[in-house]
Amino acid sequence: MKIKSIDLYPVLYPTKGRFKFLETPDGKKTGRAAVLIKITDDYGEAGWGESIPVHTWTYETLETAISTLRYYLSPILIDRDPFDVAGIHQAMNSAIRAGFTTGQPLCKAGVDIALHDLICRKLKCTLAQYWGRSGRRDIELSWTLNPSSLDELDEMIDLGLNQGFRNFNVKVAPDPRFDLELCRRVRKRAPEGFLWADANGGYDLAAALYAAPKLADIGVDVLEAPLPPNQFSGFRRLKQQGALPILMDEGVISPRDLMELIRLDVLDGVAMKPSRCGGLFPARRQIELLEDAGLMFLGSGLSDPDVALSASLALYGAYNLSFPAALNGTQFLDYSVLMSPLIPQQGKVTLPQGTGLGVTVDPEKIKPILADV
Repeated sequence: MKIKSIDLYPVLYPTKGRFKFLETPDGKKTGRAAVLIKITDDYGEAGWGESIPVHTWTYETLETAISTLRYYLSPILIDRDPFDVAGIHQAMNSAIRAGFTTGQPLCKAGVDIALHDLICRKLKCTLAQYWGRSGRRDIELSWTLNPSSLDELDEMIDLGLNQGFRNFNVKVAPDPRFDLELCRRVRKRAPEGFLWADANGGYDLAAALYAAPKLADIGVDVLEAPLPPNQFSGFRRLKQQGALPILMDEGVISPRDLMELIRLDVLDGVAMKPSRCGGLFPARRQIELLEDAGLMFLGSGLSDPDVALSASLALYGAYNLSFPAALNGTQFLDYSVLMSPLIPQQGKVTLPQGTGLGVTVDPEKIKPILADV
């Protein structure tokens, strides 16, 4: 069995609401860029994946993802055995080498997801079954709040509460005083829910040390990415302060990165994103490292569209995620390419139970959102 063809579909998903990572610096909406990837074997079976670049979060763009997939990764994958996932990752990492860590992981993740979908369709099993796990049948979600002013907050909270969400993740930084009032108001509106503050590396150390104990007093449960990801000594200071569990995100790309960070004792856990890691294969290894070290594993995403979202859900379900997941693709994206879109009910989403990713892409639904790249 060999990979026969790789088809690429650059797309722009329409968006709804306001999310700062899906805007230009002047506040204009850009759409959510993605590359749908179809890998077909020499028997005609196909698997779907999705690369989800987001230039406001890291350096990868729709254009770099397409050029890398088209000119560097696809040629080396043709005629390879799709079941050799480890070998394919090694080949991709030889074609696009690491700098400080894995090169272009968001791009490579789409290939990894498509391979897993193809493998499990061939084996007629779910991803959880392929991994030898049972896990959960549904995932509880949190509602994302990123107001530009406190005047917008109550309406944003109401939107989540009215759809059955009881847990909230809040975008904070750089102003801790604004953030404290923001989180205080959210906690008052959702007294029993899981409250997750995510700074996306936006504090300096002094601001983070000031904010963390006060956020804890308000009732915030975790603080994610308080500092830029390369400030390891600052993360250690925050962990030693002990006010809140300190999670890392952007700086944890490869399993080797995570092993080193655990040795340095700079984190209490990781907000997992399969696409950030280069796909499901390295993401699973990271979760297992966290479990072995007794550290927290939280589920997150990058406003994942439906195919990437399906992969995240399968991973979090198989590994029995015990916290609400910050997967906000359904909150901010206004389109689906699936035959049966993933729609949360009362703040939860049921995991698809079909083979592979469990979802079916409708090629006709791709056409209206194709991007000219």
